[in-house]
Amino acid sequence: MKEGQPTLQSVFVEAHYVPPPKSISPEAQAFLSAAATPMPRPPYPALGDKAGWKEYIAAAERAFPLAPSPDDRETQSETTALGGVPTFVAIPPTAVDSKRVYLDIHGGALIMGGGELCRIMGRFMSRRVGVRTYSVDYRMPPDHPYPAALDDCLTAYRALLERYAPAQIVVGGGSAGGNLAAALMLRARDEGVPLPAGLVLLTPELDLTESGDSFQTNRDIDVVLRHGLPEANALYAAGHDLAHPYLSPLFGDFRKGYPRTFLQAGTRDVFLSNAVRMHRALRKAGVAVELHIFEAMPHGGFFGAPEDQELAAEIRRFVDECWSCRD
Repeated sequence: MKEGQPTLQSVFVEAHYVPPPKSISPEAQAFLSAAATPMPRPPYPALGDKAGWKEYIAAAERAFPLAPSPDDRETQSETTALGGVPTFVAIPPTAVDSKRVYLDIHGGALIMGGGELCRIMGRFMSRRVGVRTYSVDYRMPPDHPYPAALDDCLTAYRALLERYAPAQIVVGGGSAGGNLAAALMLRARDEGVPLPAGLVLLTPELDLTESGDSFQTNRDIDVVLRHGLPEANALYAAGHDLAHPYLSPLFGDFRKGYPRTFLQAGTRDVFLSNAVRMHRALRKAGVAVELHIFEAMPHGGFFGAPEDQELAAEIRRFVDECWSCRD
């Protein structure tokens, strides 16, 4: 057996090009084509190199586009705190019902996306859901590994419950934010905290062990994420068991209670298996759940194609139904 050859019988895929399919919009095809050539990424620092990680995270955040959307001018924004946790509040012009709120948990591989990026992502999500949106600026590694982020999210959620009834709240997150939002539901339930009207998980990072099929089949096919994040997962977990449900909520026991859930991913998303497996787990537990898989969509979407607008409409419908059925 050659060194590096798998010990189990595996499918060998000869190197070949994978073009954008004609089954998606021209805008989505253009995005996949433009992103086909991977950008060089510096290697991850050693796990114990705090200074190296801080430099790595700062460089990654600088590369994130911070240009404000034209819609930002119509979205009110303020900074507050929920239970002492820094939180950004975004109020879109469509927010006419002050009794409905959205708690947004930002993405960023569990190690980045705070501060100004958190504010921008919260504004974007507020326009999608059309209501006052609270975005938690939770603590992150390397200074604050697990469970700091989850502690902050729970503290913020508890504080929000002092202002709103559970039926008035929908919680959501994308990517790493989906991990924290899903884990928050498990921990809140375990601690006897009332659950919200609904949960929105967009291309969620639900399995830090990265055991799903798409971590292999969509490796490098996903032009946004390219591959899994084992190094960042290890930094966040700080030696805790990656399979614990508060770290990998995919492995939680949902029979004890879980909110109505919206799941989304794409056929080229590295995290596709997370959404598919979570859907099956929730179905088996009798939880009301929707699964939306978009053709050829990579992690995070196409960033402006018609398919993204279709997803936004589905999210808006879902959250409106969550609030309507609990009014």
